[in-house]
This record gives sequence, C-alpha cells and structure tokens, in this order.
Amino acid sequence: MAIKIVTDSSITVEPELVEKYDITVVPLSVTIEGTTYLDSDLSLNAFVEKMKGSKALPKTSQPPVGVFAETYEKLASTEDEIISIHITESLSGTVQAARQGAMLSGRNVTVLDSDFTDQGLKFQVIEAARLAKEGLSKEEILQSINHVRENTELFIGISTLENLVKGGRVSRTKGIVGSLLHVRIVMELKDRELGVMMRGRGNKTFTKWLDETVEHVASSGRKIREIGISHVEALDFSLKSKEALQKFVEKPISILDTNSTIATHTGPGAWAVMIDYE
Repeated sequence: MAIKIVTDSSITVEPELVEKYDITVVPLSVTIEGTTYLDSDLSLNAFVEKMKGSKALPKTSQPPVGVFAETYEKLASTEDEIISIHITESLSGTVQAARQGAMLSGRNVTVLDSDFTDQGLKFQVIEAARLAKEGLSKEEILQSINHVRENTELFIGISTLENLVKGGRVSRTKGIVGSLLHVRIVMELKDRELGVMMRGRGNKTFTKWLDETVEHVASSGRKIREIGISHVEALDFSLKSKEALQKFVEKPISILDTNSTIATHTGPGAWAVMIDYE
C-alpha cells in the first residue's frame, strides 16, 4: 500500500520537487478571448502578454469532476490511499470538484482545503509528499499538514487595480482613480479570507510593509522553517524582500513566477510572500 499526493496547478513549486516526490498536479484552465488553455500550456510570460492584450479579464476554471475521478482511478489501486490538497475554497471551486471526483472514483481519497494557494499550498504539499516517501502513516501525515497550515502566513501585494475592476471586485470609477493615484494594496489571506492590511500611493507602500514585517518577525522570536516569494513581473521587490528576510531562515528563499490562475486575479506587478513557521 502506498500514499499518493495530489494537488492542483494553483500551486507554485519548483518542477524538480514535483518530480522528486512524484506529486500529481491536476491543471486548472484559463480562457482568454474564447480560447481555453491549461495552466501547463503557457509560461507565465506568455500568459501575461495575452492577458494584457485581452479586453476582458481571462476566466479561470477549476478542473472538471470527471478529471479528478479519472486521476484518482489511474493513480491508485484499491489498496492505495490518496491525500489531495488544494487551493482554498474561498478562491476556487477546485476543492469541491475534487471531493465529488473522489466519491466517483471509488478510491480511498482524503481531500483537504489548504486554506492557501501558491507557495502557501506548496508548503503543505511538499511536507505531505516528503513524509509519504518516508513511509509515515496517513494519520501522521495529516497531523503534520495541519501543523503547517496553522503556522503559515500569506501576504499579497497588488500594483494595479485593473484586474480587480475587470473582475468586478471594485467599481470602474474606483479603478480609474486608483490607477491615477498609483494605489498599492497589501493583503493577507487569513482564515480563508483576503483582508486589506495596507494601502497607499506608490511603491513606498510595499517598502513600508516590508519594513514592518521584518520588525515583526525579528521581535516575535518565532523560528521560521521556510519562506517563499512569488511574483508577476515584480522581480525587483521580490529580490528586495528576499534580501531583507533571508537572515531569518536557513533555507534559501525561493523566488518563483506564480501561475496563470493567480496572475489572472492579481495582475502584473503583484507579489506574494509566504512564511512557514516551525
């Protein structure tokens, strides 16, 4: 009997880790001006160029229930177990599709809402896959995943309101005003909800957030296991964040391009900093 690990393509993770731990990634899809692509079809750069040229915001879609059912059936024998960890239900219907697919598959599947996405999801998936490879039981793996979930923080910086306007999350008038005033927003994904932590004009807003975060981490006394940074055309701030935060963690901080699902909603110039405390 083996324990298989499944996730979805809203995860941002190094390809070599996916291969090393034999992780199955079920792709979400995105539709741009009538053409549908799987997350795996386009590099982030290619996707961003298509998104910039589109009049309407690309539409992201969770994997169909049948794809999950087929994945589980092919992946595992009736004796195997599957742990399937996904983008939080507050941002996508992927978890619900996975649950329905699990019921149809007839396999022993445990579907988990990670409460996160991107590298926040990666922390849980890699932990689960590592422990599964070491031969730990499902109960032990689930306990460890829960610990990671409860000790993860995820922060997102938004540089343009254009995608939020196109997605109907703010009014067009507010979007225009925001663009004119160079509004920057920093949010935290906590308890499955995105809340605004800070807003202001220009990149000094991001710098202020970083300074305050460094001070908070330094004074908290909590030990950090891993930090991940993802971005959409925001390499300069990502590098700046890595330089400021690397001293708090032994493991080198990963700076990765995010995926098209996340980029659709954040837009260009966005970044995310994710912290996994011990």
